[in-house]
Amino acid sequence: MIKLYGGARSRASIVQWYLEELAIPYEFVLLDMQASEHLKPEFLAINPMGKVPAIADGDFSLWESGAILLYLAQKYDKTTFSGEQLATINQWISFANSTLFIGVFIEAHREREMSRLLTALDKILASQPYLLGKEFGVTDVAVGSILAYIPMLLKLDLSDYPEVMNYMQRLGERPAFQKAMSM
Repeated sequence: MIKLYGGARSRASIVQWYLEELAIPYEFVLLDMQASEHLKPEFLAINPMGKVPAIADGDFSLWESGAILLYLAQKYDKTTFSGEQLATINQWISFANSTLFIGVFIEAHREREMSRLLTALDKILASQPYLLGKEFGVTDVAVGSILAYIPMLLKLDLSDYPEVMNYMQRLGERPAFQKAMSM
C-alpha cells in the first residue's frame, strides 16, 4: 500500500486527489510540521529535503508533487500513454507547479503574469472540457489544484475567465476532489 506523507493544508492534497481518482488504496501519514516531524530521520530517509508531499510505494520513495503525479499516472493509470502523450502530461504538470504557481501566487509576478496565463487557459477550455480534450486526467489534477488554491488562499476575482471558472466548478464537483481538497 502506498503511504502518502503530508502536513495539514499542504500540497499533499494534490497527490491525495489523484490517488482518490485512481481508486488506489493508500495510507495518509499526517506529519506535524509544527513539531518538526518532517525533519526527523525516519522522514528524511524518504525525502532528504524534509518537504511534503512524499510517497513510499513499497521500497520506492518519491517526493515533489509533480513527480509523484507523473509516477502514479505511468504506473497506475489504466491508460497506455505514448511518448508524446507523456511529454504533454509532463508539460502540463511542470506548467502547474512552476509557471502557473509562480504567476499567480508570487505577488511580484502576479500583475504581469496571471492575466496572460488565465486568458490562455480560458481560450483552451472554451473548446474542450479538460486540458487534454474530453477526458479528465492527471493534468487536470495538477493544474486544477493550483487553480483551486486561488479562491482558498488569495480570494482573487476570476470573473474575467468564465471558462476557467466553469472548469474549476466541474473539477470541484468530482467526489475525489471533494474528499482530498476539503482537508
